[in-house]
Amino acid sequence: MQNRLIFLVGAPRSGTTLLARILSAHSEVASRAEPHLITPLAHLGYFGSVQKAPYDPFNVQQAIQELVSDLPGGEEDYLTALRAYTDSLYGAILEQTPDKKYFLDKTPANSLVLPFLTKLYPQAGYIVLTRHPLAILSSYVNSFFDGDYQVAMEHNPILQRYVPALARMLREKPVPFIPIRYEDFVADPEAGFRKICEHLDISFESAAINYQEQSEEFQGLGDPIGVGQHDRPVTSSIKRWAVEIATNPQSLAQVLSIVDQLEDEDLEILGYPRSQILDDLNEAASSGTKPAKRSRPLRYTLERKLLIGLRRNIHKNVLGRVLKKLQFALDVILRD
Repeated sequence: MQNRLIFLVGAPRSGTTLLARILSAHSEVASRAEPHLITPLAHLGYFGSVQKAPYDPFNVQQAIQELVSDLPGGEEDYLTALRAYTDSLYGAILEQTPDKKYFLDKTPANSLVLPFLTKLYPQAGYIVLTRHPLAILSSYVNSFFDGDYQVAMEHNPILQRYVPALARMLREKPVPFIPIRYEDFVADPEAGFRKICEHLDISFESAAINYQEQSEEFQGLGDPIGVGQHDRPVTSSIKRWAVEIATNPQSLAQVLSIVDQLEDEDLEILGYPRSQILDDLNEAASSGTKPAKRSRPLRYTLERKLLIGLRRNIHKNVLGRVLKKLQFALDVILRD
């Protein structure tokens, strides 16, 4: 599978589902949104570990380190064994579409284990998608947390996790990849998609850009609301985030505290320097423009409000355990 895999790397809400839908509409590319095959393997104890598990992660880490050191080929033998597992599953999925040559894995969490992924599949095709950090944050908070930045950050400090990880990939270049900026791509999807096709050495198919017309149902996790509202890339979301943040003093203060935690060199290499971020917010604040109201299906809105309430009030007791189960069920439902 080494030369038949494509990894689309990017943070949640950065446009990965949009680009994955377009690539999946290509005659040579199969995909299933967010299979999450790689991330668990990265935390088995050798490359990384988990803090909460039904076993002692410290013992596991020591044991697997010693085991790998005793293998004839060391780390490469371990990678070969892991690759046999993922090759088998990727291959089985790809066999269901015999007319397709490549399989696309669009799992945003892969961005957090890129040193492991690029060791496991150094010859795969890589696309690194970046988007304005505050656009990502705004989309994440509004899509999944009903605009509540505090609850969203307690659940997942998304920028503090993904900005350094993606910046490291761009800086160290462990494997060949093509960098794509979301804002440039939606402004000229034909030019962006042509570059991607050239990098992957596949034919350019302009019809794939109209993904709703070309692709079959996109199964698995991913954007539950935004991408399905359009037939092709649109530019309406490029600047919407700035007005939403800048016109709300509480949100602005929370966002600025998050930006303060990000490294200047990481923002620079991603193409969104701190000075630009602050200028964008100042421009939005002085524009007098009011934030546009986001439209959401009623069912989604009600479920999301209930879920936010649960996240605010879960405690460690019997009721809390029941609420956690309900919270998990709602998380799954909202991604159906």
